[in-house]
Amino acid sequence: MRRPLLLPKLGLTMTEATLLEWRVRPGERFEPGQALALIESEKAAVEVPADAAGVLLEADDRVGQVLPVGTVIGHWDDGDADEGTAAATEVAVGEVAAGEAGGTVIAASLPQASLPPPGAGPRILATPLARRMAAARGIALNDLQGSGPRGRIRARDVEAAGPDAGMARSGVAGHSGDIGHIDAGRNDGIRTDAGRLRPASAAEQTIARRLSQSKQQIPHFYLAVEPEVSRLLALREELNAIEGGRRFTINHFILAAVGRALRDVPEANCVWTDAGILAFDRCDVGLAVDAPAGLVAPVLRDLGRASLADVAARADAAREQARAGRLAPADMSGGAITVSNAGMHDVSHMASIINPSQSMILGVGSVRALFRPDADGKPLLQREIGLVLSADHRVLDGVRALRLLKRITFWLEQPLRLLVA
Repeated sequence: MRRPLLLPKLGLTMTEATLLEWRVRPGERFEPGQALALIESEKAAVEVPADAAGVLLEADDRVGQVLPVGTVIGHWDDGDADEGTAAATEVAVGEVAAGEAGGTVIAASLPQASLPPPGAGPRILATPLARRMAAARGIALNDLQGSGPRGRIRARDVEAAGPDAGMARSGVAGHSGDIGHIDAGRNDGIRTDAGRLRPASAAEQTIARRLSQSKQQIPHFYLAVEPEVSRLLALREELNAIEGGRRFTINHFILAAVGRALRDVPEANCVWTDAGILAFDRCDVGLAVDAPAGLVAPVLRDLGRASLADVAARADAAREQARAGRLAPADMSGGAITVSNAGMHDVSHMASIINPSQSMILGVGSVRALFRPDADGKPLLQREIGLVLSADHRVLDGVRALRLLKRITFWLEQPLRLLVA
């Protein structure tokens, strides 16, 4: 029976997405659980599995366009002649429960050229991250040797190909000025008289578009504090000296402190939605990670009562998944706040842009040693860390945002309390 294919909803706040690649061709049969398409929301790229067996009949040819959730972009045949279930199936195919990582299928707005033509041989197996990296560098996947199962090409295989594996050969269109003559001698871009121009990857385009919308549509305001962290640093050093124990970073302490502060100030644990202000029951905290495909922010769940060790374990696992390109949209959905730490780059303060669908982001700077006067006016060596809270003024006023920031400061200056749940 011919059924519509709808662009699936993969998260609570997802309203649109781009389909990056078909994993089956029109006319091919697929089985339950088989990856049919690669879809990219504002959060990440993820393989979408089939919920039932069938045959792909046709797919929309709108290449790389952003489409709203629920758009009919093709049709499939489930082999069922029963008309009675048609309406129910049409709804189920396009909707996925909020927060789930998988989906029921089946959608696409992908380049038909990404599918091998009939008779062209077997489909090349590659991870989504590897495909994006190869495309950005101008590297053909069939020139690579995969190190994964069944020869699947991974990101590290693209990296191993080296900087000269690809070659840009096309001109540049759409530039309003004269950029000069083209030298297509490198894979990382097109050489012009003005410099080297490379196309933005799909992930970079998504990040740019979403953060531009955030800055334009969310009324940001900023608050800065400088907690004294000498006790925190001493405790961290002592914990890390325990043989065989977990190694803690400053960011582990900050994530734990933010989770406790959200628990203490529940009126700050909310976000703006079109339907109203949503107050969260859990204290979820995002963690900004610089991954190969760009900046991503997996969300650590329910940190309000988690011990420091639990927070560290969750953060380390999320960071590994992010850098391996294994995050699903559900892993990056939810929460009111993200922690973005740039302290390792020797910056005193950082005012960050709020992630779409959240209401706050905490920018973290470096630890600075400086002298402050004590109660008697004598110089006292302090070690302080610069924190800047960017907040959505539609949800938070200055008083509530300051209350949250003061509780974060409290937990950082009383680090022993973070060791227990």
